Amino acid sequence: MSRDAVKFGRMSKKQREKVEDEVRFHRAQMRAASETAPDSSMFEQQQPSSSDQLPSYSSGGYQYSNDLSTYTPNGYVFTNTPPQTGMGYDISADFVDSTTTYDPRPASSTQLDQIADSALIPAANTTDPVQISEMLCTTIADAHARTCLYSMDRIQDTFRKPHDANKVIFYKNMAHEELWLECAQKLTTVIQQIIEFAKMIPGFMKLSQDDQIVLLKAGSFELAALRMSRYFDVISGCVLYGDTMLPQDAFFTTDTTEMKLVTNAFELAKAVAELKLTENELALYSAYVLLSGDRPGLKGVADISKLSQAVLRALKMELERNHRLPLKGDVLVGDALMAKMSELRELNLLHMEALAKFKRSTPHLEFPALHKELFSVDS
Repeated sequence: MSRDAVKFGRMSKKQREKVEDEVRFHRAQMRAASETAPDSSMFEQQQPSSSDQLPSYSSGGYQYSNDLSTYTPNGYVFTNTPPQTGMGYDISADFVDSTTTYDPRPASSTQLDQIADSALIPAANTTDPVQISEMLCTTIADAHARTCLYSMDRIQDTFRKPHDANKVIFYKNMAHEELWLECAQKLTTVIQQIIEFAKMIPGFMKLSQDDQIVLLKAGSFELAALRMSRYFDVISGCVLYGDTMLPQDAFFTTDTTEMKLVTNAFELAKAVAELKLTENELALYSAYVLLSGDRPGLKGVADISKLSQAVLRALKMELERNHRLPLKGDVLVGDALMAKMSELRELNLLHMEALAKFKRSTPHLEFPALHKELFSVDS
């Protein structure tokens, strides 16, 4: 994955206002005692490395502009630095063309104002950790909503519609190579959204570019698996794939590794779906999974760990609010989520194993460029 692959844009004005209050809180905490919350420098405004040259782009009410200081009433503005010569694939280019789809929510200016009001913290210094967690929750949940391809309302509507048997048969009869390329393209589309999600997590842009790349390469498939739980219907056991509800066996092949990958992916999606997480909780858990400080190759482990602990506190606050009752015995939803971390990693490794095996048997096939960058089986 190239160093230019995660050229991150600067925060919007409203986001900066929110994180500046967090900076004040952490500075006060550090003066009082050693604190595990993110260092204030993690949330300070990132300076661009060069002038922005990308054209403005608007999709679903969220405007993208080459004006570094612009904020629009309809949403946040994100900017990207231009790719340097001699580098590999540039992920940032994927987010300024017509293929990028954003969840159109919230649709009205009134809803946008409500989100903005709830996210803003008074300009005065605050030492309230609950307020800081609320800020993180609002920002990360908003990032999640903006980068999900379908809203939950649309997904639930699709669940209730009759399944198209012809489309199921079509996928079941798809050739092995064609099925792999089809799934790779769908996965790449989801990964594009996950990269945008990462860019909007407070503090992520302040990490070194090398660490950003490591976290995305290691965690993007795991976050895609988590997002699959949104599209999984626990009643039918099918997953929304594009515009079609497909059962598990629609993805089966004759390869045992691929069969295990599909089975485990469906089992994990079902298990997470059955936890009935709110969108806020899924967003925070996704951010926590992404910010795992034990990924091989990370350099700024301390900074990543501090940031992940802040996200974890916000997640625990949300879980305490929505899931106080234990699932079984004394096992809470939070305990189940922490246990899923190892399952996500096992699924990640299984995906790489199946992909490497498939590529060895079909070296002539060309995968999407972003897919090749993220899931290189040669390095």
